[in-house]
Amino acid sequence: MTDLEQQILDIIQDGFPIAERPYAVLAEKLGGSWTELSVFDAVERLRASGIIRRIGGVYDSRKLGFVSRLCAGVVPAVSNGAKDDSALEKFAAVVAGIPAITHNYVRSHHYNIWFTVIAENEQFVQKIIDKLQKETDVYNVHILASKRMFKINTVMKSDECQKNLLNAQRFGGAASLGTAPSLEIAGKVLTDVDKSRIRLLSGDIPHTLTPFTDLCDQCSCNLDEFLNDAREDLATRRMRRFGAVLRHQEAGFAHNAMVCFDMGGAVQSADVIQSTDAVQSAGEILAANSHVSHCYERAPFEGFPYNLYAMFHAASAEELDHAIAGAAQSLAQSLAQPLTQSVGCDIPEYAVLHSVRELKKTSFTFFVAV
Repeated sequence: MTDLEQQILDIIQDGFPIAERPYAVLAEKLGGSWTELSVFDAVERLRASGIIRRIGGVYDSRKLGFVSRLCAGVVPAVSNGAKDDSALEKFAAVVAGIPAITHNYVRSHHYNIWFTVIAENEQFVQKIIDKLQKETDVYNVHILASKRMFKINTVMKSDECQKNLLNAQRFGGAASLGTAPSLEIAGKVLTDVDKSRIRLLSGDIPHTLTPFTDLCDQCSCNLDEFLNDAREDLATRRMRRFGAVLRHQEAGFAHNAMVCFDMGGAVQSADVIQSTDAVQSAGEILAANSHVSHCYERAPFEGFPYNLYAMFHAASAEELDHAIAGAAQSLAQSLAQPLTQSVGCDIPEYAVLHSVRELKKTSFTFFVAV
């Protein structure tokens, strides 16, 4: 990837123009010898190379009335002492046919399968889990709701443009996550026209100089109203950002891990997490870390005592290890009280779940029935 392509990528991840001729707007912003066509060609090269997975809207599923759940489970990986991937391949094949499951990873832990489900309600999530348990060998599945969100961000920028993972959607403290709200947002109930627009924008925009005009042709919408409503989606935060969604590995962030910290001490039940202030303080510290893209509080479960989850990304294995160790040390230095029951050790207990294999990574398309 050239420096000029990186410059474009830094802009369009969270600033792709919602305009009739977006590439002309980008050319004017970039200046110099850039033209509408040269910017379009550069973006198309990034798409063809696999660096850009799609260009579209990243919507807040909860604000659209959906629930999003992280699930953990176990798929047997050995048979008679030998490695056997047949159960894993079967699980991956079934998951591939379920649009509600957007992400599916093998991670380095006894709980080796982690996947994300977006659905209309909790009952539908459970139906998906039941289907997986019936049709595959997955077992001991846990559905993990988010109790608080400290950071969510998938924008990856160059060092010259706010190192690695800045420009995040962060919260002063945390956002409390409960049940999904109704489809009444900012005093406005979503209409069928709204749902059609959101469905189109949550996918990949057409590979043309006038992508929004082409989307309007698909739903017989007025272009000005379509653009204004899309901008309103951003203004009301039901759309977190509009721009390029990357494949992290191709974009230079090939190494990542989900790091889970035990910030609660002795936990009496899945619904009771102690040391709440420690969780909040630690969440804020991790949210400020440029290597962290996501940070959530979740309830611990059997065999997994951790209640603060953070996704770390880096360009190399060494950088990743250094970032994780540094973050753990920062928690120990910044929090006033010991975080574990280990004598003489203030560093919280944590588990590093490396991403061993990506089985599925897609974007959810909302309101597909519209």
